[in-house]
Amino acid sequence: MPSLDGAVVLITGANGGLGTQFVAQALQRGASKVYAAARHPREWGDKCIVPLTLDVTSPESIAAAAEIAADVSVLVNNAGASNHSSVLGDLAPVRELFEVNFWGPLAVTNAFTPALTAAKGTLLNVLSVLSWLGIVDAYSVSKAALWQATNVERLKLAPSGIHVASLHLGRADTPMTRHIDEPKLDPADVVRSAYDGLEAGSYEILADELSAQVKAGLAGPIEALYPELARSRG
Repeated sequence: MPSLDGAVVLITGANGGLGTQFVAQALQRGASKVYAAARHPREWGDKCIVPLTLDVTSPESIAAAAEIAADVSVLVNNAGASNHSSVLGDLAPVRELFEVNFWGPLAVTNAFTPALTAAKGTLLNVLSVLSWLGIVDAYSVSKAALWQATNVERLKLAPSGIHVASLHLGRADTPMTRHIDEPKLDPADVVRSAYDGLEAGSYEILADELSAQVKAGLAGPIEALYPELARSRG
C-alpha cells in the first residue's frame, strides 16, 4: 500500500487552504521532505519543507521544478482556480480555466512521471464533487475532464507501479469559497480523508457524504441529479 512514511511529497498550490494542510499532514505522517510548490512560494520555517516555484500553466516552470524535485515519490495535483466562466458565451475565460484545472495537472504529471516511476510512487489528483455534478458551469466541466483524464492515467501508469488516486469533495473552507456564506468542510478533515485513502490504497477518495451521494446517483436517472430538468417540462 502507498505510504507517507519516508516519502518525498510535492504539493502544487501549497499556499492555499487545502495545500497548507497537505503540507502539514504529510510531515505528520512521516514524510521526509515536502516540496511546497506555488507560483509565489513562501518560507515555511521548517527544514523538511522546500519552497518550490511552480506555475502549472508554464511549461518552462514545470520543467524546472521537475529537474529540482527529481526525488519525488508522491505528487499531489492540488492547484486549481475558479473564474465563474460559462461554456455558453465567451470561451476565452473557459480556456484560461482549463489551463489551470486540466492542462496544468496533466503537464505536471507528465513531467514527474519519470520520478514517480523510479519510486513506484503515488499520484493524487484533487478533483471535486463537481466532477460529477454540472452545476458550476465551466468549473464543473474542467473537473469532469480531469476526472476522466485521471481514469486514463490510472490505467496507463499502473504497469509502472504508480498508484493513481482522485479526491472528491464538496465545498471546503478555502480562499476560493470565502464569498459563499454556507456550511463548508474543514480543510484539515478533507486532507486527513485524502491521506487515509491513499494509505489504504483507494483509487477514488470521497471526502464527504455529498460526494458519496452524488457518485451513487450517477447510476440513476439524470432527473434525480438535476430535478430542475423535470420542473422545466412544466
